[in-house]
Amino acid sequence: MVRNSGIKVALLTSAGRQYSTSTISRPFAAPIADPGYLSHVPSLNREIFDSLEFDAAASGDHVAAAREMTRLVTIGTQTAAMPRAEACVRVADQWLLADEPAEAADWFRRALADGGPVSVDPRVGLARALFQLGRQRDALDLISGIQRDGPADPRTCDLAAELLVENGDLAGALDWATTGVERCLAAGQNAERADENSELRLLLRLRYRIRNDLGLPEDGYDALLDDA
Repeated sequence: MVRNSGIKVALLTSAGRQYSTSTISRPFAAPIADPGYLSHVPSLNREIFDSLEFDAAASGDHVAAAREMTRLVTIGTQTAAMPRAEACVRVADQWLLADEPAEAADWFRRALADGGPVSVDPRVGLARALFQLGRQRDALDLISGIQRDGPADPRTCDLAAELLVENGDLAGALDWATTGVERCLAAGQNAERADENSELRLLLRLRYRIRNDLGLPEDGYDALLDDA
């Protein structure tokens, strides 16, 4: 169930992608004052984290969201719906958006140390934080490590490609975007039937922009955008 708040904001994801200002819908969430308890210890609640992210996107106060998420992760117990590693990634994302890369790097490392399930490889976010801290070589080593460990999921490929574009490595970004497209197609996704904001369409558009910047001619994957 989705409640439309009618608030207009510009969203910046952990991938660094800036979305145009548009009306976004706030997911219905349980009140923050009632996170749910397990044996008198608060449990991590995905809806609360979603609500905090929404409020931060609307207000621009990512520091407040990061601090509250930090408090929740520190005192809370993980659940099947919100593993601790995923919560750490969400905290790290907010510190990144708050222009606090050192704090973000610490929380991405906590996610990696935890080793639990996450929605995206924390190493990409950690690499972004390291780039912001001027540690380019360490950041590139992390990205290379993901590539060696492969196969990466399409979302991780998208994030890695975006990050490399921002840091001037178009050839490396093209490799990641192409890998992401191949992963999507191998999983049975179809560009003609894919939603406009599906991972496949996002990767195809990103790949097309990179190839255009490199002065490369249209290829078969670019043609999938024409067919959609």
